[in-house]
This record gives sequence, structure tokens and C-alpha cells, in this order.
Amino acid sequence: MPSTAIDILPNPTRRQVAALPLREKDGRIEVCLVTTRTTHRWTVPKGWPIKGRKDHVAARIEAEQEAGLTGKPRKKALGSFVYWKRLTDRFERIKVNVYPLRVTGMLPVWKEQAERRVQWMGLGDASIIVDDPGLARLLSGLKPAMAP
Repeated sequence: MPSTAIDILPNPTRRQVAALPLREKDGRIEVCLVTTRTTHRWTVPKGWPIKGRKDHVAARIEAEQEAGLTGKPRKKALGSFVYWKRLTDRFERIKVNVYPLRVTGMLPVWKEQAERRVQWMGLGDASIIVDDPGLARLLSGLKPAMAP
């Protein structure tokens, strides 16, 4: 039986959590993207789970540290995507659970402000600009009613 790309790729070995920062502006839903620190690709704020914290809380913390955003996350993940994380000596497949975050404010100063760019945009534009195909599918499939 012929093998497909899915068959030959290893399963993700670790997982991360991500915030999907959302707001309504002029009657449309916008998402906030950040650039990665090393390759400067557009993505959502994400990071490793935090011991002793629920995943949706860890995702909110990532949004605050990476984009200076405050708000209330949903407790249930909206979906997930898999991506290749660049490490010093290899690439590793990571599964990312994505938690919607209804943004209520922006901090004047935040932890990674000097290391990243932050940009609000419509869902359609965001699905085009992100580099991860799974994240692009998640963004393009988001319905306004799904937003917090």
C-alpha cells in the first residue's frame, strides 16, 4: 500500500498552548498576530504549558508576554495545529492547542516588546500571512459566532 506524507511523519512529541487574541472592530472580527523571535514569521502567541496552571491560563499569559494583551480566555480549546519547531540541533513536531482570548486591553509595556512585532488584522488576511498551514486552516474556518 502506498505511503502518504501523513503516514511517514512522526507523531508530535510535545505540545504547546496558544492564545487566539480576538476583538471586534467596526463590526468585524480581528485577530492579533505576533512574529516569532528567531525567524520573524507571523503566528499567534504560544508557548509551553506552565506547571500548576491550566492550559487556557498559560495561553493568556503567553498573549500578555508576547503581545502585551490582556483579556479573558475560553477554557476550552477552539482547535489545534501541528508545526515544526526549530531547535538548535533539529526540528521537532509540536501540537498546539489554541484557546480564544477576548482581548479587553493592551499593556503600555510588556516582556517581549522589543523582540516581536504585533499586528491586528482581519481573519482572512491573518490566514494568508501565517506560515503554518494548520493555523491558516484554523483561522480561515473561524466563524464570527465562534469568537468570544
